[in-house]
Amino acid sequence: MSASQPPRSPRSPEPPESPRGTDAPTLLVKIFGKDRPGITAGLFDTLAAYAVDVVDIEQVVTRGRIVLCALVTSPEPGGTTEGDLRATVHSWAESLKLQAEIISGTGDNRPRGYGRSHVTVLGHPLTAESTAAIAARITSTGGNIDRIFRLAKYPVTAVEFAVSGTATEELRTALATESADIGVDIAVMSAGLSRRAQRLVVMDVDSTLIQDEVIELFAAHAGCEDEVAAVTEQAMRGELDFEQSLHARVRLLAGLDVSVVDKVRSEVRLTPGARTLIRTLKRLGYQVGVVSGGFTQVTDDLKERLGLDFASANTLEVVDGKLTGRVVGDIVDRAGKARLLRSFAEQAGVPLAQTVAIGDGANDLDMLNTAGLGVAFNAKPVVRQAAHTAVNVPFLDTVLYLLGITREEVETADGVVVD
Repeated sequence: MSASQPPRSPRSPEPPESPRGTDAPTLLVKIFGKDRPGITAGLFDTLAAYAVDVVDIEQVVTRGRIVLCALVTSPEPGGTTEGDLRATVHSWAESLKLQAEIISGTGDNRPRGYGRSHVTVLGHPLTAESTAAIAARITSTGGNIDRIFRLAKYPVTAVEFAVSGTATEELRTALATESADIGVDIAVMSAGLSRRAQRLVVMDVDSTLIQDEVIELFAAHAGCEDEVAAVTEQAMRGELDFEQSLHARVRLLAGLDVSVVDKVRSEVRLTPGARTLIRTLKRLGYQVGVVSGGFTQVTDDLKERLGLDFASANTLEVVDGKLTGRVVGDIVDRAGKARLLRSFAEQAGVPLAQTVAIGDGANDLDMLNTAGLGVAFNAKPVVRQAAHTAVNVPFLDTVLYLLGITREEVETADGVVVD
């Protein structure tokens, strides 16, 4: 049942009338105790004898203890009395060693405020102190917490707050500050956005889908790893033009034998949770793609291995079995990633508002801002500040919780595969 609400905004729709009028007497029936099969059916079988109407129901089971709440109309005058109903419910509860509480009132729950948001909190761990800080910040914006439930306990503790009474953007701004202060990840999305309708997820590759920077793997075989890594870091921070830095780094690979491609493919390390993320999304009906400032020589292999729907990257030129130190075709840079997201969405038949983009570097920013939801994954500060939300734990499958997918659904969809 909803906690107390702030005054309803004029923009909030009028609540529907209850079957016997908004001021009709109602009873809140609350059942507590050890959970077991048949409690819900038993309660409503008991209430059915009094011909009451169900106005609202909510049930939560935590560590084997059930809290079942039913808001029902009071018995019709002239028939059985409210006292009879109370006595029967208490007797039924006692027979099952449960506790019952019945509270008289009028009408339905108060209507929720005009603004409704999903606030997803990822903690590793999630402490009581940080939870208190989040709840207080929500209250400070004029928001009301209507419901809290756990999405996952592994690899992080993920909980979701259903919040009403304040605008999503205002709430996101307030909680972004709180997130930085207390060191937990907080994502805020409008409840009007159907997260399950986001049927396309597009990821960056280097340091997102995989733990490595592919060009640095190639550079290690060319003996210029340190030089390439320094340029890569500057590009990811947005200090260098990506296309210029790409050409400068690729030139250092000139003369490498093409056989190094197979060696690099074998050296690529997937980010923890990457397979779980992709398998779960695919089995739930999502389409998944990657875009990369790296190279098709690696992304094509990843597409095949992981069953991706889309993949696009730069292509290293090979002549007479040697890398030439040049790339061929259009450059996949910051603007190119956003363009490819649009192209993938068009091919998938998915509106941009229902797409998700995940990345870590400055050259991902256009893509993140183009998508309906942009997620900065263990990202550089400039990216975290600009993205819709950030994930700062090293498990890629935590992104699933931002989509409202629970750990139980992950395990069902993925055959309890954890990587």
